[in-house]
Amino acid sequence: MTTRKIKKAIIAVAGSGTRLLPATKSMPKEMLPIVDKPIIQLVVEELVEAGIEDIIFVTRWDKKPLEDHFDHSVALEDDLRKNGKIEAADKIAKIAEMANFVHVRQKGPYGNGTPVLSAASLVDDEPFIFCFGDDLVKSKISFTKQMVEDYEKNGNLMVGVQEVPEEDVVRYGVVKLNKETNQLEDIIEKPSVGDAPSRLVVFGRYILNQEIIDILRNTPLGKGNELWIADAIKTYIERGGKVMAKEVKDGHWLTTGDPANYLKTILAYASDREDLKDTLNEFIQSQK
Repeated sequence: MTTRKIKKAIIAVAGSGTRLLPATKSMPKEMLPIVDKPIIQLVVEELVEAGIEDIIFVTRWDKKPLEDHFDHSVALEDDLRKNGKIEAADKIAKIAEMANFVHVRQKGPYGNGTPVLSAASLVDDEPFIFCFGDDLVKSKISFTKQMVEDYEKNGNLMVGVQEVPEEDVVRYGVVKLNKETNQLEDIIEKPSVGDAPSRLVVFGRYILNQEIIDILRNTPLGKGNELWIADAIKTYIERGGKVMAKEVKDGHWLTTGDPANYLKTILAYASDREDLKDTLNEFIQSQK
């Protein structure tokens, strides 16, 4: 099967981060640090490792620090070089050169389908990655790369999924799978515990295409009067389209949208750092 290469990604970064106030009062939640890198940089690095060349941020008025992060900081780079900090200067310069970055302001109703429509003209008639800017996947091999490699074999659309505790299904889109093929049969946005078809929830990694965009344009607002990707995927499946579920290999999804999960994510990344893990472990042990 011949499929078009995936070279573009849309990242939704227009959220307000209210669960992390006051830290997010003047700083985009996606710019909060995971040790010494912003959340959003880790997302971008995952995409770049998968061969993504063009990254479209769907933003809003208060996301300028995020936009600036992926631009050159000439004064800072020059100052670092003048002080002999060449390695640090090169590291800063590399951020702006990881990919081609485009920034689009979000327009439309609330809901995770709106960022896709806001950037639709920039991914015309080609497959693309869609990400949430505050979802990280910590894995040995870029999870987006894992998805892209599967897509290149079968050409089917795809969603990242992970099992969660039963009480947490009410917060996510929950999937019903054909257990033999791993193909989606249904997806329900934020069901009650009793109505959830499984404990497998969709997180912020998708492979989508133009047909999903076309469906979204005609999708009525759903739960909470919001526009949902899940509703467009349901329609796509009802029309005979195939959507595969992809679980993370050698890793796991980490959300950063609330204080508890944000702290867990920092600890997960810090504990893997050779320069930090011993000190971190000693501190944790001392607090028991």
